[in-house]
Amino acid sequence: MSGPLRSLKARAPGAAPRPGPAGPAPGGTLLAVRGLTVRFGGVAALRDVSFAVRSGEICALIGPNGAGKTTAFNAISRLVQPVAGAIEFDGADLLRARAADLSARGIARTFQNLALWPGLTVIENVMVGAHCLGRTGFLGAPFGWGVRAEHRELSDRAYAALAVFGIEDVAFQPCQGLPFGTLRRVELARALVSRPRLLMLDEPAAGLTQGDVRELGALLRALRDELGLTLLLVEHHMKLVMDIADHVVALDSGANLVSGRPDEVRDDPRLVEAYLGSAR
Repeated sequence: MSGPLRSLKARAPGAAPRPGPAGPAPGGTLLAVRGLTVRFGGVAALRDVSFAVRSGEICALIGPNGAGKTTAFNAISRLVQPVAGAIEFDGADLLRARAADLSARGIARTFQNLALWPGLTVIENVMVGAHCLGRTGFLGAPFGWGVRAEHRELSDRAYAALAVFGIEDVAFQPCQGLPFGTLRRVELARALVSRPRLLMLDEPAAGLTQGDVRELGALLRALRDELGLTLLLVEHHMKLVMDIADHVVALDSGANLVSGRPDEVRDDPRLVEAYLGSAR
């Protein structure tokens, strides 16, 4: 694991450093969500939701079905537009950004439902995630200036990302027909290959066996510890959440419910009631 992770630390050869500030000091706030409200017609999917994700931590967003977790993810990743509130990433107003800009800003995400191209090979799907690292301009591309070298560099980086998840042996196979658990790892590799500072994972344990979930937990901790990534995940697998999260934010019916360390949140009566209902 350490070898592939080390290979992903270096920026792609020929790639310029990311623009903007170096980012918050470890432990400083990287993502701030304040008063977020999202409506679909007359239905409030989120109501005045606020939370913060600190640099270098694993933050889990939990709650029962319909709590608004994925809606919050979609607002942060600019797929839905809130009617009120603020979202800041490293001090910059994220609501001014387009979804297409987020990769270059250092944000990557996965989805509940796999969003892969079945006819492309595994490595081609992962290389799509590295598009923000490309530097061939529109003037040079028609003449092939630097295209082969850049393709080779991004291909090497995609292969290294696949190695992190232990699926490099299927790199040149089409995604179509591969097991669901393998496809889930392909999507994780595609998110990782762009060298994000914030990695957003929407139910990464879905469809995985218990053994795969344990390996996933160890890998996510390694991404945080060895690459310095900040992780925000939506997850229903409570053992995974309690094992790896530094901070837990619970939503219910589109509103904040409780937040804190996993051991603080786990036995909170408000969370127990939200999941299981009142005993009375």
